[in-house]
Amino acid sequence: MHMRTTFFTAAADDVGERLDRVVTAHCPELSRTRAQELIEAGLVLVEGRTAKGSSRVHDGQRISVEEQPRAPMTAQAENIPLDVLYEDDDVIVINKFAGMTVHAGAGNPSGTLVNALLGRGQGLSQSADLLRPGIVHRLDKDTSGAILVAKNDFAHAKVAEDFRQRVVKKTYLALVEGTLSEASGRIELAISRDPMRRTRMTTRRSIILQNAREARTDWRALARIADTTLLEVQLHTGRTHQIRVHFSALKHPVVGDTLYGAASRLHVGNIALEPLERNFLHAAKLAFRQPRSGAWIEVRAPLPKMLHDFLRQLAKVSHEDPAAIDATLVAYL
Repeated sequence: MHMRTTFFTAAADDVGERLDRVVTAHCPELSRTRAQELIEAGLVLVEGRTAKGSSRVHDGQRISVEEQPRAPMTAQAENIPLDVLYEDDDVIVINKFAGMTVHAGAGNPSGTLVNALLGRGQGLSQSADLLRPGIVHRLDKDTSGAILVAKNDFAHAKVAEDFRQRVVKKTYLALVEGTLSEASGRIELAISRDPMRRTRMTTRRSIILQNAREARTDWRALARIADTTLLEVQLHTGRTHQIRVHFSALKHPVVGDTLYGAASRLHVGNIALEPLERNFLHAAKLAFRQPRSGAWIEVRAPLPKMLHDFLRQLAKVSHEDPAAIDATLVAYL
């Protein structure tokens, strides 16, 4: 966006609205976050004076907006501990914990996986986006487990191509609401951004957009505990929120995933379990070709203690044997 100044006069529809909302309405190329940044920088004037974003607009007020481009953000090194599952000269596999974002964005500049990697002095492949060095694929913020990062441009190109060709194998553990009676299954539903709720994806044909992308998810039941099913899930495509939106479409949302319809607390009979406060979704296995030698590498990420304890508690309150859950996880991981 080039630097320019926009002038407008508050109309009847603007009266009583917050200044930041009015600026966004009259300058649609600006996000509300960017409008707030410009207001805080003193680049938005009301009758020639600076104002707060929360101030209310009056009829006929003259408003000017100096639309300066945001300076490019770059990822900064931070001292954040990481759990390294595998590492060589070309790639590194991290066991990402739930709650950590993979890379920074506007309004989210720190505490990310990229910040942590740079903090350990890690060399990473370069990217046109200065906030995403090394990042070849992503995990949702509340999804834990194995994520592969490229240390150099050669490795990045090789691994990215393997992802495109679906050579990389990504396998997850998911606990979903309800009992899936079949031993295994496949979900093939196209996915697009939900135009009504931009933080969500959707498979609904009635509102799905022309840019919907085909998606395939395979699953296998590992255990049935109370009114939930523990699944091994293999992705054959890597769409945003794919596992979450696919199982939500089947009316079996991932436990803890309130964005896609899961209950905030699971109930077993008249017993309400403590909220999980994350999605029960974990990237348990990652298999890929070493970019230089072509050797096949398989990495496993242990199930986080929080998720393991939740399974045991679920078994206990449903009068099932928690040791059977332990045995299932030992055999799987």
